[in-house]
Amino acid sequence: MSAPGTYPLGVATSEQDRRRYARRAQLLAGASVAYNVVEAVIAIAAGLVAGSIALVGFGLDSVVEVSSGLIILWQFRHALPESRERTALRLMALSFFALAGYVAFESIRSLASGLRPEASTVGMVLAAASLAIMPFLSWAQRRTGRALGSNAVVADSTQTLLCTYMSAVLLGGLVLNATLGWWWADPVAGLVIAAVALKEGRQAWRGEGCCAPMPVGAPDQADGCGCGQGCACC
Repeated sequence: MSAPGTYPLGVATSEQDRRRYARRAQLLAGASVAYNVVEAVIAIAAGLVAGSIALVGFGLDSVVEVSSGLIILWQFRHALPESRERTALRLMALSFFALAGYVAFESIRSLASGLRPEASTVGMVLAAASLAIMPFLSWAQRRTGRALGSNAVVADSTQTLLCTYMSAVLLGGLVLNATLGWWWADPVAGLVIAAVALKEGRQAWRGEGCCAPMPVGAPDQADGCGCGQGCACC
């Protein structure tokens, strides 16, 4: 998976385009928040009933997704969202770190305890639904972030993509546990996801490749951070 800073940014060149993509970023963030609130409630409730650490963890991951969407809404409520880009990236990085820490902790604890959750049909249906929906949402967020030149929006798309991976891990773990008794499949894959989340968090915190579009009509300036024409370093 590519880092947020490696995407070519700044497709929107006019003020009208930027307003349109900014509205789209807010709509996508709002949709993400609404979906993940429902997902969190169902996953945590089903996880508690089945005694599934993976399901409860998946629900808490959805809570992190909610915070990520709220960060984007906060950023684009400002008249000049570019001025909040660095702060938004730092907040996004903290959500990545929280996700990585929790998933790693729960995965290690699950491996150490050897707890075997009960089969959960609700959990499998929820994971399958998220696996079908989240890739499209992530693609739309990434495309919008690239057009805006906003690494914060691109980072939010990565957060959504991680939710897709979590859905696949959860679904695989629940199915393998229910059919073959392979309870360890979920926590092992969870450790891989935690490592990816940690990497993305570090890149977001450093603001690697963080480029903000320059105001329309402003003269182009050379910079040393890799930003293309029409963009400047954050």
